[in-house]
Amino acid sequence: MRVLVVNHVSLDGVLQAPGHPDEDTRDGFRHGGWAQQANDPAMVAAMGERMGREFSWLFGRRSYDGMLSYWNEAGGPFKDGLNEARKYVASSRPDAELPWPNSTLLSGDVPAEVAALRSRPGGNLVIMGSGRLVRSLLPHGLVDELFLMIHPLVLGSGHRLFGPDDDAHRLRLVDCTPTATGVLMATYQPSQAVS
Repeated sequence: MRVLVVNHVSLDGVLQAPGHPDEDTRDGFRHGGWAQQANDPAMVAAMGERMGREFSWLFGRRSYDGMLSYWNEAGGPFKDGLNEARKYVASSRPDAELPWPNSTLLSGDVPAEVAALRSRPGGNLVIMGSGRLVRSLLPHGLVDELFLMIHPLVLGSGHRLFGPDDDAHRLRLVDCTPTATGVLMATYQPSQAVS
C-alpha cells in the first residue's frame, strides 16, 4: 500500500478548517470554509484518481471525528463512501472509541503500525487533514506522495501542515497543474533527507 496525503492548504501552509465555517475553531480560528470558493471539478477528479477504486482512509483522531460527524449529519453520497471505506485511526489513547463503521484503532507506536499497513498489498492509504499524523510519518519515510491543493490565499493564522519545530524534509515536485480558480494542484514525493 502507498501512503498518500491529500490536503487543501493556503499559501501560508494553513490546513485548518477548509470545508465549512464551524469545522475547526480551535485557538479562535475564524476563517473556516476558506477553500469552498475555489472548488473546481479538476480538483475533485484529481482527488478521485488518487483514491482509486481500492483505498482506505488513514486519519488522525480529530480529523476522523470531525469528518465523519459532519458527513453523517449532512448526508449525501460522500456519507456512504466514508462509512463503507476501511478507516485506520491514529490516537494517543488506546481506549479511544471509534463509532463509525469499518474503523480500526492505531495506538502506541503509530509509525510502526502504519509501516505494517504500508507493507501489505492493495490500494492507497489516503490521509486527509491530520497534520499531526502527517508530521509524525514523514521522518520515518512513511509518506509516498503529497497531493496539495494550494489556494491563492494567505490566512495569517491557523494550524499549518508543517510547523516551526518540524524537521526539514526535501520534496521533489512531480506534477503541478493550475485550476480555473487559481488553485495549484501540486504533487510532491519525498526526496532525500536534509542535513
